[in-house]
Amino acid sequence: MGQKTVRFSDLSGQLITEEDTLARVVVLEHPELGDSPVEFEALSDEARAIEKAALRVAVIELHLPGEEEPRRVTVDLDGFNALATDTAMSELLITARPARKTSRSASAASSRGSRAASGAGGNSGAGKVNYATIEHAGEPHKGKITDTERQLVQQHFEEINDRLVSQGLRTISLADPDHVERYGLAELAREQLGEQDELPIKELTRERDEDFVADEEDQALAS
Repeated sequence: MGQKTVRFSDLSGQLITEEDTLARVVVLEHPELGDSPVEFEALSDEARAIEKAALRVAVIELHLPGEEEPRRVTVDLDGFNALATDTAMSELLITARPARKTSRSASAASSRGSRAASGAGGNSGAGKVNYATIEHAGEPHKGKITDTERQLVQQHFEEINDRLVSQGLRTISLADPDHVERYGLAELAREQLGEQDELPIKELTRERDEDFVADEEDQALAS
């Protein structure tokens, strides 16, 4: 005796009688969604209704002053276009310079896939950046700075800063108290900034001495 599988739309509960009317709906982002995408079945007409209801949006990444992590937002397309008052947004997008690629931005596109693989039983550490390596030490990130990363920054300060510049990331500044404390750079800051602080004083003193000698010579010539 044969068996027949009966399917119902997860959206409406309607019976799906034909295979060619079955649609697969995958939810990638939702305010109440967990870490991984989910999927459900629906009628093809219901899936098309979702497409018709889709909004035209722009996905924006905001890099605000004083914040190491960018803010990713989705805004209504018309509202975003209206922000361009000097030049039309369509022209601005054509003439704007290409966005700087960073290691964090480059991995953003695959972050959802990594989370999905982890939720499906893959390695939970897949795609996770190891900042305790010379390839990633010094990059902006949340969480505690490990002793290994701190030591790498101290020993390869110039090399790491050069890499950060090439990646379009913020560099580590010896003049920034937070950076100095975060990476234990107090001694290096004293060595480099201490010498720089003395140079203007020496140059200024030399200039004043030269001016003084010149004044004496002028007085001798005048007499």
